[in-house]
Amino acid sequence: MYKAPVTVEDLINQSEENHLYFKLIEQTNKDFALANEPIDIPLDIFPFRFKELVHEKIYKLIQHKFAEYLNLLYIIDVSESEIKKLDGSDLVELSEQVTFLVLKREWQKVWFRNKY
Repeated sequence: MYKAPVTVEDLINQSEENHLYFKLIEQTNKDFALANEPIDIPLDIFPFRFKELVHEKIYKLIQHKFAEYLNLLYIIDVSESEIKKLDGSDLVELSEQVTFLVLKREWQKVWFRNKY
């Protein structure tokens, strides 16, 4: 049964336990490329660094390419209501929370595709 992750660490652990960590990276690379914001994460990357790279990319998009950031969220299909709940006063914190929402949505896609 699908159990929604509560933290990025939880999400990474679930992906590793289900032997889907590489699929998670592939899906993330694919969706960023679809949004014309390639991220090119290597498949042999450590989980901490994976999250860090996605976080850095999202932080830069929010800061310098906001329209592209919104497009990325649309392509990945991150819940608009979830995004609206976030506090945008601290950019680092906001991008950290958005990173979790992005990876959570990518994980849902990978999990469901594997399950069904």
